[in-house]
Amino acid sequence: MLGGAYLAGRDVSLGTLNWSLCPKYFQPQPATQLGSPPVDPPSSAMMAEEHTDLEAQIVKDIHCKEIDLVNRDPKNINEDIVKVDFEDVIAEPVGTYSFDGVWKVSYTTFTVSKYWCYRLLSTLLGVPLALLWGFLFACISFCHIWAVVPCIKSYLIEIQCISHIYSLCIRTFCNPLFAALGQVCSSIKVVLRKEV
Repeated sequence: MLGGAYLAGRDVSLGTLNWSLCPKYFQPQPATQLGSPPVDPPSSAMMAEEHTDLEAQIVKDIHCKEIDLVNRDPKNINEDIVKVDFEDVIAEPVGTYSFDGVWKVSYTTFTVSKYWCYRLLSTLLGVPLALLWGFLFACISFCHIWAVVPCIKSYLIEIQCISHIYSLCIRTFCNPLFAALGQVCSSIKVVLRKEV
């Protein structure tokens, strides 16, 4: 796993290097005094064990990463589509105003009912739909990895063989035929005369 030690030692939330996650032989060593014995290089068994621990830590970090509870749309996929306020739906043009109290109560009713209806629906259906969408995208990924890409690769291999046979047939049969037809037709001359 190339660069795994670097990635595992990176504290993503702070952007600093967290040396406690790195294997001991990657951690900075204190400066040694002159004449002190050199540090022994790590054994292959120790490196393999730490590499296994490091891969387990990376897998754990991928599946257990912290989510941002403040910005729940970091890629802005629902910025303009679902963001609907009272002013986007109900507007009174100049000259056709309702009573101020009715306008305020309408605004409050719309905002509160939208807020609590969304919360209720997401509480009841959020987890089942997340399970459904996770299952669907897992199936799509599975089909793409295990069926679509191998089929495309197989098709490209087979079509390459067919393309060689096709180009050989074209060069063998069609090229001489069209070259001969070109020679025959090259001696034809067309003269246009205007008769009055």
